[in-house]
Amino acid sequence: MVSAKARRWSGLGALALALLALGFDLTILNVALPTLSERLHAGTSRLQWIVDAYVLVFAALLLPAGLLGDRFGRKRLLLAGLALFGAASLAGSLVTGADGLIAARMVMGVGAGLVTPLSMSMLPAIFPPEERTRAVAVWSGAMALGLPLGPLLGGVLLEHFWWGSIFLINVPVVVVGGIAVALLLPESRDASAPRLDLPGAALSAAGLALLVYGVIQAPENGWTDPAVLVAIAAGIVLLAAFTVRESRVREPLMDLGLFRSPAFLWGTLAGAVGTVVMSGALFVLPQYLQAVRGADAFGTGLRMIPLMAGLLVAGVAVDRLAPRFGHKPIIVAGLLVLAPGLVLGALSTAGSSYAFVAAWLAITGLGTGFALVPAMDLALAGLPDDQAGRGSGLVQTIRQTSGALAVAALGSLSSAVYRHHLGPGVPHAARESIGVAAALARRTGDAALLRSARDAYTAGMDAVLAASAAGSLLMALLVWRLLPRPPRPGADVPESDHEHIAS
Repeated sequence: MVSAKARRWSGLGALALALLALGFDLTILNVALPTLSERLHAGTSRLQWIVDAYVLVFAALLLPAGLLGDRFGRKRLLLAGLALFGAASLAGSLVTGADGLIAARMVMGVGAGLVTPLSMSMLPAIFPPEERTRAVAVWSGAMALGLPLGPLLGGVLLEHFWWGSIFLINVPVVVVGGIAVALLLPESRDASAPRLDLPGAALSAAGLALLVYGVIQAPENGWTDPAVLVAIAAGIVLLAAFTVRESRVREPLMDLGLFRSPAFLWGTLAGAVGTVVMSGALFVLPQYLQAVRGADAFGTGLRMIPLMAGLLVAGVAVDRLAPRFGHKPIIVAGLLVLAPGLVLGALSTAGSSYAFVAAWLAITGLGTGFALVPAMDLALAGLPDDQAGRGSGLVQTIRQTSGALAVAALGSLSSAVYRHHLGPGVPHAARESIGVAAALARRTGDAALLRSARDAYTAGMDAVLAASAAGSLLMALLVWRLLPRPPRPGADVPESDHEHIAS
């Protein structure tokens, strides 16, 4: 007979498989945009919405999804999210126009918005404290591992199959993961969870959607564009109104009292910094590896493996170190390892050897893993059992919104430095992006323009990495000074003391 421990770890493995699909879906689409533009006759605006429709819906659903899982059953809604994600992926592979694909991507965002917080909220519900760090490492690793697999898998699929295969590949992964989750993981819920605060959910969803829309459009339209300013301002106002409402209603969607827990507050903030650094690196790296160093889509994913290898090694090590040293020193050490890795990256040039690039990628991956995994575990440890879903939704909302803000802000920084270093004597079209400049240089045979564009883009990437290093050092200082040293994990807590788990 299979033990309860074996069942929950096997179930987590199945869940990790499904999360892998969500991870590589975030990057596989970038490889296919030129193909989609040609086959679906999609212009720049349509391509933007194919990417952004997913992010907007995803961010808006994270908070209400956590509460709905608490109330109606996390496993049940998790399976519903996986089913939606798989069905929308199948539909997306079969559409014949850009508008149909945008609609499919929105439904995929609904599925991912359910799966991400609910999968995280199941960890404290079914894993005792002595196993939770390892479970968080598996959960984080599955999401992270999918990111470099996107370009690898996308390159292979687009080379041998039609464009719809990049969406169709999600279906068998989600089906296998969903069946295994249904058979292996127990249901968990909180019978005393409050009803969904519909006005609060509407305020949070609209506020997050507008804020994320504004920061996504800012690098494209400019930070002074009226539409961008209105969207960001309206999003901030709605989120402020949501916060005021949550402080006054009897059954809030988001319990502001959670932030009084130092473990939850600093675990969430440190996790957000780890997400920001990863988002920034994954934003600038692919273009550096492709447009500057000349790698194709498959080669780009291959060259990013040291970053993910560092993440996985750190995840394994944290599982052994956390019971001995506690979370705080590991988080601080991770942030302090992350900073020099990013500083090394900021010293990159267009002609740097790949050995140098691989070295700083590996150090950056190690530092991110040592900071991110215990930070997520610490945030979960700071949640009361009856708020696992809502708290996990809040953690993910902060992380994902931080990632979107980071891409917008760091993207603007990269663009500004790129244009500054190009100088005034280059064609106007080349100032749009390194990709446009490289294409123009190849078409005209202008080697000087290509060299200038590559040097300018590398300078922009270096600025992004230097800014990320400064943020990592600042967070290390804040965590060290302001986070009380928590009790070391691994204390014997009977499994029956966890919240109710339905069979």
